[in-house]
Amino acid sequence: MASDPVRIVEGTALTAQQKKDLLNRLARIEGQLRGVQKLIALASEPADCEAVAQQMAAARKALDRSFVQLLTATVVTHSEGAADLDDARAVAARLAALLDKFA
Repeated sequence: MASDPVRIVEGTALTAQQKKDLLNRLARIEGQLRGVQKLIALASEPADCEAVAQQMAAARKALDRSFVQLLTATVVTHSEGAADLDDARAVAARLAALLDKFA
C-alpha cells in the first residue's frame, strides 16, 4: 500500500522547491532503509553482514547529506528574508545554535 504524498505547506521556513528536494532525498533514503531491512531478513552467512553494514553506512551518509542540505537551504532562505543587519545577525545566531545542537 503506497503512502499518500505529503502536502507541501507554504511558509517562510523553506521554499516549496527546497521542501520538494528534501522530501525526494528522504524518499530515496527510505527506499535504502527498506533494502537494508530486506538484506537483514535474508542474511544467512557471516559475509552477508558486510553487505548490510555497507548499505547502512550508505544510508547514514545519505541522511547526513540531507541534513546538510536542510541547513544550507535554511541559511539561504532565512538570510534572504532578513529585514536588516540586526535581523540577519539574529538569524545567524539561531542557525549557529542549530548547528551546535545537532551537528
